[in-house]
Amino acid sequence: MNKFSGIDLHSNNSVVVVSDDADRVVYQRRLPNDPVQIRAALAPHREDLVGVVIEATYNWYWLVDQLMNDGYRVHLANPAAIRQYEGLKYSGDFTDAAHLAQLLRLGLLPEGYIYPAEERPVRDLSRKRIQLVQCRTAQILAIENLFSRHSGGQMQGERVKRLDETQVNQFGFAPDVTLAMQANLAVMQTLQEEIEIIEKRLMERVKLRPDYALLNSVPGIGPVLATTIMLETGTISRFTKVGNFSSYCRCVDSRRESNSRKKGEGNTKNGNKYLAWAFVEAANFAIRSCPEARRFYERKKRARNGIVAIKALAHKLARACYHMLREHKPFDITRCFG
Repeated sequence: MNKFSGIDLHSNNSVVVVSDDADRVVYQRRLPNDPVQIRAALAPHREDLVGVVIEATYNWYWLVDQLMNDGYRVHLANPAAIRQYEGLKYSGDFTDAAHLAQLLRLGLLPEGYIYPAEERPVRDLSRKRIQLVQCRTAQILAIENLFSRHSGGQMQGERVKRLDETQVNQFGFAPDVTLAMQANLAVMQTLQEEIEIIEKRLMERVKLRPDYALLNSVPGIGPVLATTIMLETGTISRFTKVGNFSSYCRCVDSRRESNSRKKGEGNTKNGNKYLAWAFVEAANFAIRSCPEARRFYERKKRARNGIVAIKALAHKLARACYHMLREHKPFDITRCFG
């Protein structure tokens, strides 16, 4: 008898359900997030288990890795694509876990990609760099605002990055304002030091990889963006078509149509936000350094507007990167822009 397991994972506990071919629940229990207890709960059903479904919450790493190491066939459910019947009178953790098992049995489970455990740390380190850069930008903007508020002048970000404590004191602001600016400056400088450490580590991990060299050949893509795109993409073969990759990069429209008319939009945030950011950044850099990209952008801008033009160019670059990584060939300007 085949069995199917669904696990509704929370921050401090997991609801484990095991059901059979007829959707009869043969085991259900709420357990603490302890791999020993969860593995013990599944052990009596191990020989019959077709698969274990775990919802892709923020903390799935530990449980997925433990069960995969034990030899279970683990599936990562995409919660954004799972919708139960809205007319249900009752829904709870146990019914949610049972529903995951049922979707697996029916072959209807929308699955997420389980990024290889050995590669996950370097990808997450790349994401940490992005987080720290965002924090540094917040400090730069705070210093710019303080300067503008108390002097009426403007200070560009590049000048802010070169400030030191002596220069801040020379502005002649009130002591409390100076202290506030020095606090922002100290945090900014600390963040910059940590960012440089992370970037050095990332370069050590990725600079010898063929995909990294290929991505660096694309106009607008430098070391940072090449690292982000390569690590967030993972294995390019997991995308069967170029359209799947473009959609994952959030480079395509989200539309609901009926009778050839737009009736609304779907989940516009489906996909990878880091890839979406990377290709928009690449598009902005490409129009400064690549004449063909600039002409493509200007043509789209005349037809619509600048924002749509940048997104169109980002889509173009995403498609080019897909084919490059699939075929292991460097960027071809003629093939991309005609």
